[in-house]
Amino acid sequence: MATYKEIKGVTVQTVDSDPVVNAGSWSSGGDLNAARTALQSSGTGSANAILAGGYNAGTPYLTRSESYNGTAWTETSENNDARQFGGGAGTNTNAIIAGGDPSSFYTASETWNGSAWTEAPNMNTNKNQNQLAGNATAAITAGGGNPSAIASVESWNGSAWTETSYDLNTAKKYVWMNGTTTAALIGGAPNTTESLDGTTWTEVSDTTSSHRSGSSSGARDDCIVYGTDDGPGYSGKTEQWNGSSWTETGDLSTGRAYLGGTGSTPDSQTATAFGGSTPSQTTATEEWGFPPVTQNKLKEGMIFLSGGTTLKGFGKAAGIPSTSWASGGTMNTGRFYAAGSGASNESSRIFAGGTSTASTSVLNESYNGTAFTEDADLNTARDKTAGTGTLTLALVIAGTDSNLANVEAWNGSSWAETADVNTARRQGMGVGLAAPASLYAGGYTTTDVASVESWNGSAWTETGDLNTARKSGAAAGTQAEGLVFGGEPKTGKTEKWDGSSWTEVNDMNTTRYFVTGSGVQTQALCFGGFSGSGDLANTEVWNGTSWTELNDLSTAARAASGKNSATSALAAGGGPPATSASEEWTADATLSTVTVS
Repeated sequence: MATYKEIKGVTVQTVDSDPVVNAGSWSSGGDLNAARTALQSSGTGSANAILAGGYNAGTPYLTRSESYNGTAWTETSENNDARQFGGGAGTNTNAIIAGGDPSSFYTASETWNGSAWTEAPNMNTNKNQNQLAGNATAAITAGGGNPSAIASVESWNGSAWTETSYDLNTAKKYVWMNGTTTAALIGGAPNTTESLDGTTWTEVSDTTSSHRSGSSSGARDDCIVYGTDDGPGYSGKTEQWNGSSWTETGDLSTGRAYLGGTGSTPDSQTATAFGGSTPSQTTATEEWGFPPVTQNKLKEGMIFLSGGTTLKGFGKAAGIPSTSWASGGTMNTGRFYAAGSGASNESSRIFAGGTSTASTSVLNESYNGTAFTEDADLNTARDKTAGTGTLTLALVIAGTDSNLANVEAWNGSSWAETADVNTARRQGMGVGLAAPASLYAGGYTTTDVASVESWNGSAWTETGDLNTARKSGAAAGTQAEGLVFGGEPKTGKTEKWDGSSWTEVNDMNTTRYFVTGSGVQTQALCFGGFSGSGDLANTEVWNGTSWTELNDLSTAARAASGKNSATSALAAGGGPPATSASEEWTADATLSTVTVS
């Protein structure tokens, strides 16, 4: 028998106390001297911030300024123009504020030298709800309201504001922005995110929920954004951006909006959030940080002896039982009886299926965890089809009421017809997380079939049959280690494939068909389906031995599409009637006791 060291290359550690998750979190900082909202602010990290003005119900449109040193806020010289809803950039010794309003929109700007605020030349466009990026000698202001959303961008060179030639792609107000004059990231209302590369704004992945009236800290490709009033109520939701995707992380302890923050910090490792509405004005300050480098940190897959006696592990599998479905992006075209491929709910593809106007389609959409994008169509319209593979290499297999044998392969940019299956059919199950190594199991010709075919990248070969003929079931796993479960005639039967034959194992708790599957042979997810009289929301997880009921889908659905993992799955579409909604299943890594026998 192999040892853990032979498998992993390391021995099992013994630790006196459990390590901690290496994740950012908010902690309490020093309170402001004056509660306020809609303030102008800037700073770098958790020990350097400056704010000016803002709004307080007792004394609206403040000229009151404060500086933060990482421990306490100190009153400084007042800013010259009472204002709220403006923007700021720089540090607590060298800053600029611009825009905002008392009762009408401002073009006014001011600079701070560490001891006094000085009137500076005005911006060209009246605006509030704008934001700045950069510093006191080189900054840009983008977006804002007047009162409609504004797309224009102005640059500051230390002595004057100049209209630029690179407007935002989407006008927005209530914005957050961070970065520099040539590398910035911006979002707001509406909820679109754009990245500045020199003089070009490019649409990138949007935050999972709107952070309008929130704040942000960090660099263009490494930042956090936090807070919003975009319901329900005021939220402290915090998301981290790595240059390509957003990840939800630790929320502010108090939901708030119209708050201040340290904008253009070097990265997402430190930040300060202060003031704002909860909905009442607040003095609260929170500091963002990570565990110290001296702290023993948890890593995915870690196994260790806690206190020398209890074997513990850290991984996403342990987080599955507490996971629930959350709303995902909306497909461009609602569909049912479609197929899917992909590795996670941030890397998925949905193709074919019936729509509200046609029983079959050639439609093909990819999903990045935020939005669906239309890609090149299939060559042959179909529904009741099967999919295998990833986002970039996928197969669509057979389908439609006319029983196709046709198979198409996706190469990352287009679909091409490839070798047909030997038996034309529909409603079969696709097994395979890699398109060049797949199985097509079961289905319907003029009757339910048990036949299984194996794909080697160039041809289909008949292989071992299922024990139970069925159609409209679900599948998980690989060509060498597959799993098929559920199906019609209505069943909860589960079969496991070892590369040569199928073995019946424990049944699902809920019998159903038109069901969706995700995962591998030792860890799979089954969700949705049809009971024969109504759609189901039931979700079950397979641990390699048995099925356990978990949190249901928010909306019951049959024939939803997905092909991911048991820790990161996507349920997209469903019906009839066709729906365009999607839901995401994401298991967080969790520390748990490992039981051995």
